[in-house]
Amino acid sequence: MNIQPSPRAEELRERLLSFMEEHVAPAETVWLEQVRQASAAGSPHCHPRVVEELKREARGRGLWNLFLPDDQHGAGLTNVEYAPLAEIMGRSRIASEACNCSAPDTGNMEVLHQFGSEEQQARWLEPLLAGEIRSGFAMTEPDVASSDATNIGMRVERRGDEYVLNGRKWWTTGALHPNARILIVMGKTDPEASVYQQQSMVLVPLDTPGVTVLRSVPVFGYHDPEGHGELSFEDARVPASNIIAGEGMGFLIAQARLGPGRIHHCMRALGAAERALEMLCDRADERETFGHPVSHNANIRDWIADSRIELDMARLLVMKTAWLMDTVGNRHARIEIAAIKAAVPSIALKVVDRAIQVHGGAGVSDDFPLAYMYAGLRTLRIADGPDEVHRLSVARQELRRQRQRRADQAE
Repeated sequence: MNIQPSPRAEELRERLLSFMEEHVAPAETVWLEQVRQASAAGSPHCHPRVVEELKREARGRGLWNLFLPDDQHGAGLTNVEYAPLAEIMGRSRIASEACNCSAPDTGNMEVLHQFGSEEQQARWLEPLLAGEIRSGFAMTEPDVASSDATNIGMRVERRGDEYVLNGRKWWTTGALHPNARILIVMGKTDPEASVYQQQSMVLVPLDTPGVTVLRSVPVFGYHDPEGHGELSFEDARVPASNIIAGEGMGFLIAQARLGPGRIHHCMRALGAAERALEMLCDRADERETFGHPVSHNANIRDWIADSRIELDMARLLVMKTAWLMDTVGNRHARIEIAAIKAAVPSIALKVVDRAIQVHGGAGVSDDFPLAYMYAGLRTLRIADGPDEVHRLSVARQELRRQRQRRADQAE
């Protein structure tokens, strides 16, 4: 297994670290203040001006669309090359958007790049690549257990030259972003087809008549500026040309979308956890209780040691998965993809929880980023499939492997 960064990836890493130190870190307090000002003025869903300044700087430094493996529209990096960059961006809640590498846009751009028609790419992919608009991915539904995507009830019916959509979606991240313009919606085009050919993906502009953003769903009381939208679709009509790759292709597209996306999510989670560990150590050395620094306590040292061990193990598992995806393809790495999604958010969450405990009351306030990190990482244990679904996939594969071992021994 070769996970050694290429010279180009190493050069991008150094450039990204400089950008984070010189521009992103100082901009975090500005971003937070601009969000607070907008919220006080009655606009909790906003696009702070400082983000556009960061985007211009990132683009000028060549730190733009780093996630896309196509060297015409993106950086042309492999998963192994991009993963460490995603970890660096994960240290800040604003860095990914500054580099046009934030979810759900990254996944949506990959879908349009791989499966979109020329017309779809010209209308939606190009402005997304330019960072001019934002997008949402509407899959989860409030009325069914969406961890089993075959439960999805959204109806997408062909009527002449149009598709008509009816149903509800929620947790559509980005739907309330001021620059949001387009949704990729997953629904059933043929309920009578075989289980994995019933679903399709359709492009639905947010201003389509019949599409209503009902609310922003809070996460532990946080309303993200870009919003996690609950949406209603009532006889929403779009041209038939808005179908992506044809009817019945929804599951295939979803699998192609989720593989790299899980690498990105996991590495960003590790970046947040690494920052939390740094904060834990700083706070433990700075604060004194009962006559000595908090870092002298044996349980705190255990937390620090466990955090370092767990984060390094998790990173190696993610990098192994990235290498497999690069060398043998997503399909042959599906167990590892499931494994990292089950393991990494939980490990990162434990590290952040320890940092919160060492910070005391400050840890659960918004004076530090730890509480927001915790909310995001706890949500990640559900987003893109809950832990239990990923563990089920790993267990099934392991059982098959062990049964095959016994069968081979019996011959």
